[in-house]
Amino acid sequence: MHTQTSLDEFAQHLNDVFRLFGPISLHRMFSGYGIYHDGIMFGLISQDTLYLKADAENSAAFRDQGLSQFEYVRQGKIIGLSYYQAPEIVLEDANEAALWARRSFEAALRANASKAKSARSQHRHET
Repeated sequence: MHTQTSLDEFAQHLNDVFRLFGPISLHRMFSGYGIYHDGIMFGLISQDTLYLKADAENSAAFRDQGLSQFEYVRQGKIIGLSYYQAPEIVLEDANEAALWARRSFEAALRANASKAKSARSQHRHET
C-alpha cells in the first residue's frame, strides 16, 4: 500500500516516464489510483502495477505481448475492465511510454465520445 510520500514519489516518477506525452495527475480510487491527462483517465495503478486503457483499436497490442487485463472480484464474479498491464518498456523508455500513453489516451477519448453519443441518444428518446 502506498503512503502519501511513496505516492508522491511514484507520481513524480510517472511524470518523468510520461514526460514526452504530457503532464499527468493521479487521483485516488478504490485500492489504487487513476492516471489522468487533460482530465481524461487513460491509466490506473493497482497493487503497484501500471495499467493502460485499451479498446478494440489498441487491445491487440497488449494481448500480442501477453499482457493481462485488469480484473477484480465483485460479488464472487471476476470483472475485467478495459485496461491492460503496461509493457515493461513503458517504464524504461520515454519514447515508448509516450507512444503507449497516446494510444491509451486516444482509446479513452473514443470511450468518452461513445458514452456522450449514447447519453445524447438516450436523452432524445426520453423527450
